[in-house]
Amino acid sequence: MAIILNIETSTKVCSVGIAVDGVITSLKETQVANSHAELVTLYSEFVIKESGYTLADLDAIAVSKGPGSYTGLRIGVSTAKGFCYALDKPLIAIDTLKAMAYGMIEQIDDENFLVCPMIDARRMEVYAAVYNQQLQCVQKTEALIIDSGSFHDVLSDHLIYFGGDGAAKCKEVLGHQNNAVFLESFHPSAKFMASLSEKKYQQDQFEDVAYFEPYYLKDFVAGIPKVKGLKD
Repeated sequence: MAIILNIETSTKVCSVGIAVDGVITSLKETQVANSHAELVTLYSEFVIKESGYTLADLDAIAVSKGPGSYTGLRIGVSTAKGFCYALDKPLIAIDTLKAMAYGMIEQIDDENFLVCPMIDARRMEVYAAVYNQQLQCVQKTEALIIDSGSFHDVLSDHLIYFGGDGAAKCKEVLGHQNNAVFLESFHPSAKFMASLSEKKYQQDQFEDVAYFEPYYLKDFVAGIPKVKGLKD
């Protein structure tokens, strides 16, 4: 029996869940932005206790590795690493968009469709990938600037469900496409990681805790604050 703590902080969602043999037994999450640093450890302790376990009972720690928010990913990975070091447990990394795709497929009652999980980047840019119903990637993860011609080749032949905060942002641009369907309330969650982290655990697919870094996809660009009294 594998007991895995799953941590998802790649977007504004802070979500933590305990999974036993790939099934979530306790889940705690919020969509309050900028709450990750304050809540991720508290949520972890809550779900472990609610499931009737202790930290020592955990078999592994799984974390959503990105792409996504630079700050959110740093917090999630740092928290996961902290648990791994303190408890001497293995680290499992889950692709954020793949976990989202898994969750979308589970929620869709349809036939012959693709899913496109999207994470908001900047302006009209998103992190996105396209998966089929077998969770096979048919369009690799990319940072895309969305316009009216985006996904044209795929949309011409396939029904595509778009989900995530990037999809909500792009609906006005892509909504004219007949084969585009938008899951407006869909968001990342630790519950979508459970099956994937269980599979990796059973296959001993662990990360090197010392050297593992999140998958940012793009370099972090910090804004330069303006100094009063200085001209541009």
